[in-house]
Amino acid sequence: MNLVFGKLGLATCLFAVLAGCSAEPTSVETTSAESASVSSEAVQVDGSSTVYPITVEMAERFKQMKAAESLDIIVEFSGTGGGFDKFCQSATDISNASRPITQGEMAECRSNDVQYIELPVAYDALTVVVNEKNTWAQDISLAELETLWDSSAENSITRWSQVRSDWPDEEILLYGPGTDSGTFDYFTEVVVGEDGTSRSDYVSSEDDDELVQAVQTEPNALGYFGYAYYKEAGDSLKALAIDSGNGPTYPSGETIRSNEYQPLARPLFIYVSVESLDNNPAVAEFVEFYMANTRTVVSDVGYEPLPNEAFGIAMDHLINRKVGSVFDGKAQFDLSIEQLLEKEAAF
Repeated sequence: MNLVFGKLGLATCLFAVLAGCSAEPTSVETTSAESASVSSEAVQVDGSSTVYPITVEMAERFKQMKAAESLDIIVEFSGTGGGFDKFCQSATDISNASRPITQGEMAECRSNDVQYIELPVAYDALTVVVNEKNTWAQDISLAELETLWDSSAENSITRWSQVRSDWPDEEILLYGPGTDSGTFDYFTEVVVGEDGTSRSDYVSSEDDDELVQAVQTEPNALGYFGYAYYKEAGDSLKALAIDSGNGPTYPSGETIRSNEYQPLARPLFIYVSVESLDNNPAVAEFVEFYMANTRTVVSDVGYEPLPNEAFGIAMDHLINRKVGSVFDGKAQFDLSIEQLLEKEAAF
């Protein structure tokens, strides 16, 4: 069974949607999962662990659509930065990203003649969590997060009472993503104010499931990661409301849509190699399927879907091969969904 939309098929599929409709790899495989190279029969994806569950779900659904036809979609996560390292070396077809591509990554892709299309796929509420047995912390301010995560806090701010005086004089155990993570980059820039200036004396992992399990285990733990991982953990974790100056706000789809959960609400992306789109039919088919159907999947995974208009714009960029990024090599904080749409439409 062939699932080749082409431009006409893609437009028809999009119309239907708009009308209402490093870890071990996850491989939606049949024949060549052990092959490390990108071939005409394989789709290789790497990058953000935050975007990972969306892409895995889309790959599984695409495989179901392909029925018995042989196809590999190999999805790994090494963090947004790690993913771009591979993508800009033409080692992958698609790069999942929880932040926009940086100037340095743009330059690396450019030096290797790697052209790409930037496609927003969802909105995330970056979530700060504590153990369910934590009875004292209900909210935390951006200033308190800076006190806790700034590089000057290393081996210095180690107890809950040092963050807020009426919190207990007990050790605070910190968990977060590693430095290759786009979540690390985004959180550090928002909270500390400068890329790469976070404290380093915390337990880090590029695997968000490992971070979830650590905070579930330690009563004095505090960590941060994408909203989908918090949501999947259920009552075993407690999200802290974030006070950015207008009172504490909890992460949710509603507070993302209302722009209240700023500056920790952020768009999520996939970046697609133009060469792979043009030369590997499996990549083109998968990306077309992804963009035509992901809006119905995102909320099931645990993120906030973008409005129909966003996917219409993204489809236009895909069909017309609009190469590059609408961002200036860095994340834009306090970016509402409406502002994202304006940027994408003007591209």
